[in-house]
Amino acid sequence: MRAHLGDQLVIESPATGGARRDGEIVGLHHDDGTPPYDVRWSDTDDVTLVFPGPDAHLRHLEHERSPEAGEAPPTTGEAAAATTATGPTGPTGKDNPGDTGRRVAAERRRRGLSREETAGRARMSPHYLAYLEEQPADPSLATLIRLADALGTSVAALRGGGIDLPPGQGRALLHPELRDLSPQECRTLLSTHGVGRVALSTSEGRPAVVPVNYEFVDDAIVFRTAPHSVTAAAAETEVAFEVDHVDDALSQGWSVLAVGPARVLTDPEAVRRLTQRAHTRPWAGGEREMWVSIEPTSLTGRRITPAGR
Repeated sequence: MRAHLGDQLVIESPATGGARRDGEIVGLHHDDGTPPYDVRWSDTDDVTLVFPGPDAHLRHLEHERSPEAGEAPPTTGEAAAATTATGPTGPTGKDNPGDTGRRVAAERRRRGLSREETAGRARMSPHYLAYLEEQPADPSLATLIRLADALGTSVAALRGGGIDLPPGQGRALLHPELRDLSPQECRTLLSTHGVGRVALSTSEGRPAVVPVNYEFVDDAIVFRTAPHSVTAAAAETEVAFEVDHVDDALSQGWSVLAVGPARVLTDPEAVRRLTQRAHTRPWAGGEREMWVSIEPTSLTGRRITPAGR
């Protein structure tokens, strides 16, 4: 008997041969999937350690899909955990199952982990993790718990439950430590690119803070905008640029603040190189081909971590 996370263990009645008790396998103790198993019973929701006897068998739900060339499909047990949804949304009707896989992939990459490393931590097949990240799937709660633990985040975060809430909802650390970041640490964090905020004065003289997709090239922060947008007012003025990350699950995070003059890039060759090297187009869409560069004259940052780390 070889099982995978999400398989169903069925104990048959000796008299009728029908199901006497069943539950989901939520824990494996051997890499090859042999017993014993941690089973969450459907009738009590309790989790117990089970050494299956002769009256027990595994139930694998088949999931048909056409694998890409050279790609191994998920094993049947893992496919069972990935196909419980009956439509484009999950059981709550609020969560697109494909979004869960994209959040897992993004968090894995943000933490610098390979699929093999993440799968090992979560005690699952790398093939299943690849399937989960690339295909619409609705993993079981047990799978999400293991992934959240492997990635140092929460099940709610992987499900996107807080997408309409600002970060920082978690409780503060019992013993936090706030430390200043060196200029080199700030540059390293900026170099990850992504979304930051430009603080500027508009043409009406009012303060504004606008999120932008940015790149960090040759110690300069660059972003694309439209000539008549709010962020276009940043050109030829001194502005502030802020980027941060907050980890609600661990109640820690960092922020970097850059201050310096902004200018419009007009050299065609420089604009061409930036356009070719850009990691993403502006999320706001539309024609945003005016590149603005901020060259920091001041670069500061702070990080909150548990004391002693």
